[in-house]
Formats: sequence, C-alpha cells, structure tokens
Amino acid sequence: NDPHFTFVRSNFRYLHNFLRYHGIEQVDAILADLGVSSHHFDDSERGFSFRFEGALDMRMNKRAGLTAADIVNTYDEERLADIFYLYGELKNSRKLASVIAKARISGKISTIGEFLDIIKPLFGREREKKELAKVFQALRIEVNREMEALKEMLYAATKALKPGGRLVVITYHSLEDRMVKNIMKTGNIEGKAEKDFFGNVRTPFRLVNNKVIIPDEDEINRNPRSRSAKLRIAEKIAE
Repeated sequence: NDPHFTFVRSNFRYLHNFLRYHGIEQVDAILADLGVSSHHFDDSERGFSFRFEGALDMRMNKRAGLTAADIVNTYDEERLADIFYLYGELKNSRKLASVIAKARISGKISTIGEFLDIIKPLFGREREKKELAKVFQALRIEVNREMEALKEMLYAATKALKPGGRLVVITYHSLEDRMVKNIMKTGNIEGKAEKDFFGNVRTPFRLVNNKVIIPDEDEINRNPRSRSAKLRIAEKIAE
C-alpha cells in the first residue's frame, strides 16, 4: 500500500511504454534481476525442469502462445540446432536437432518424459544433468524470447536513466553477461565501439566497476541456492 511503489504485471521489455503510461520521463536507478523464480522450476505443471514429469511448456506467461513443445515439434532441424548452440552452448547441437527431428515423425513430443527419452542417450552419465540443463535453458530462452526482451530493456533503461543515474544488472549466464557488458562498455548490444575524434569510446555509461562482481566462497556458503546460479552483478552509472 506504499504510494511510492507501483507494481506492473508485464515483461520488462516494455519498460519504456509503462514509464510513459505512468507519466515518468526519467528515473534515478534501475535494478534488473534476470534470474528465474524457483517457484517456476519447482512447479511440475510449468515444464521448466527435467526433474519433474509434466507438459513441455516453459512459458513464463501462461497467456502467451508458444510453448517448448511447439518449438520441438515445428521448428526445422537447422533452426533447432541454432537454438541449442546459441542459447545452450551445446557442442552436439546438430546431432541433438537431428535426433529430435527424426523422433517427432513417429508422433508429437508433448511431455518432458517423452522428450527426455529422445535426448538422454546423447549424453554421458557423468555430465547428463549439466547437459540436460543446457538443453532446457536453450528452449526456455527461445520460448520466452529472453534475449530480445533483455535487449529492449537495456536500450529502454539507457534512455530512461537521468544523468548520474545507476544501472545494476544481475546476470546468470554468459549470454546475458555478454549483452550487458557490451551495452555498458560501448552503448550497444553488439559491442561495436564508436570513437570520437580523440579516440575515446562513445558510450552513455561510466563504469562503477571494471569487472563484474561475483560472490566469494563465504557468501556462496552462506547462500546455498546461489552456488549454481553463478551470480554476477554489473554496475554502471549513466553520464
């Protein structure tokens, strides 16, 4: 009930639109936590985890149309391979896509169990959990268009911050890291540095820290849930 707090039930990619809607031109600070809620992963009906049986869904927003099952069953083999390679950084992405494409000929892949039966033989027992996590991460990112959403949010944040305003982003994997570092160092997602006459990089930000902040061993031990998250915090100040 605090008048200083306004909750917006929407994807943060629409940051610019909702600031305008609420009559806010610029802000002092933006904190973006890119982590996925454990409530999503622990709900078998949401289909985010290979630990539970359920529908192959993975939608953050249940009102959205595209599901992980739709991707697995309708994307062509090359597009599937690209997703697993780019978003999951899987070395056997082409083999994985080929096996899925052949399996779905026999019938639609609808559940997590059916999907696991198809892909598990491709991974050795010693690295099975890590590799499966990468597969599910790749599908989740594609289902929710996470990279596009992050791109739009970062550009909106750049415009929304007041001079001297601070941008803090908590990231959890290298894909997010790269995009955040690029926009903070060069002002664009691609990391293409544009220089002025004197050779200085044109960027709207000034680094607070030259390197990302990561938890030390003591902090990790005090917060067991953050061990696998590999929490990274990047801070910038807008100039």
